Amino acid sequence: MHDTIAPALTPTLANDTTFAPESKVWIYTTSRPLNEQETQAIRQALDMFTRQWTAHNQALKAAAEVFMGQLVILMVDETQADASGCSIDKSVHFLEALGRETGIDFFERMRFAWIEAGNMHFADRPQFTQFVQQGRIGPDTLVVNTLAPSRSELENNWLVPFSKSWHKRLI
Repeated sequence: MHDTIAPALTPTLANDTTFAPESKVWIYTTSRPLNEQETQAIRQALDMFTRQWTAHNQALKAAAEVFMGQLVILMVDETQADASGCSIDKSVHFLEALGRETGIDFFERMRFAWIEAGNMHFADRPQFTQFVQQGRIGPDTLVVNTLAPSRSELENNWLVPFSKSWHKRLI
């Protein structure tokens, strides 16, 4: 599916074969683009968090990525240790605290991403809807599937045609 898409438009974690294909994935969209300084600070915080992340006192094999300056991807390989409800809550609380510290909302679910002219673009729901109505985003436009639940889905269904996406139901 991604043969015609530049590798730079696919998260590194999607192709990280040191993680099992069924590794859990969470994708968070930021409320605004991050500048380089914010990106570096958030990468460092994510790295520290994933190295210390545990479930029932067991270390989790986890990784995180800031992608395109507007997406945070968190991944856990449950073949090593299961991510419990409490450990998932820890990740949410971590991102909430990081958001308060940086002034960035990591839980902006109504911000959409799509590929246009070989580049990834972001827009809020009203603007995205307007682009659909204007024909700028059509049935075959590739949109980012921020609901991909696993590394395998991230690798194989990261980008899907708008006509087959969850985005279409919201427009």
